[in-house]
Amino acid sequence: MPFLRRKRRSSPVEPRKNQWKDLDGERAGREAQQGTTARRKALTRWAGVIIGMVFVAGIIVISVKYAGPALQALLEIKTITIEGGHHIDRQKVLDLAKVKSGTGLHHIVTSVIKEQVESHPWVKEAEVTRVPFHELRISLVERKPAAVIRADSQNFLTDAEGHVLTRLGQTDDDALPLVTGIDSKGLLEETESVRQVIASGIELAHLVGQTFEGRLQVNAENPSNLIALVQGVRFQFGEAAVGEQWKRFQRVKPTLKTLNFDGRGRRANEVDLRYENRIVVREGG
Repeated sequence: MPFLRRKRRSSPVEPRKNQWKDLDGERAGREAQQGTTARRKALTRWAGVIIGMVFVAGIIVISVKYAGPALQALLEIKTITIEGGHHIDRQKVLDLAKVKSGTGLHHIVTSVIKEQVESHPWVKEAEVTRVPFHELRISLVERKPAAVIRADSQNFLTDAEGHVLTRLGQTDDDALPLVTGIDSKGLLEETESVRQVIASGIELAHLVGQTFEGRLQVNAENPSNLIALVQGVRFQFGEAAVGEQWKRFQRVKPTLKTLNFDGRGRRANEVDLRYENRIVVREGG
């Protein structure tokens, strides 16, 4: 029956909602949220790094505090070995090295000890080595005596390079050549010019000694005219290399019949090698 039917109520009319979304705004919001999250993660990561560094530093401090004495004991120098010393005694080397008792190997600066030891006139070269776990080794290369230098009525011992090794005073060594005419101040200061003159004199002694026996004396007062005396015969050398002048003498020596090395001053007693193309032999009484 029609009257029994309920009349369906119609829905009330509401304002129409805007179905268009603000896409740009949502995108900006998401990006801002993502940026905030990234910053938080970065801050968290850096905080972790800093905490880790503080933790490691604490461990290191604690380790050094407790492990330092153990490391010192493990590497403490108990033996100092010195090799190659003949003219310089052990105690002198120790005094130069200045290594304190109980010092650890890891505290040793080998270059400093090397320089200190090489300051001694007899030491040409020093090698300093740390040998685990308790040994410091110092190996020496000493200078070799090559000549006696007479200056101001005093004798000095030098090596082949003109380095003064020690003062002999009035003591002499007949086994070594004698070089005279050297300036004492330049000798003690080891000036380059004096060392060169001494080196030339020693070279001359070596060359002549290969041919003639006996002690050679070299007068180096005039470096451009070295005079060598052996077995009573004087040799005069010019500014040219003494080796070349001596070779020239060796070539003509067999023809010098009047040359007699008897040490008595008879017959020829002077050989002048200062001239480039000739050798002058002078006889003495």
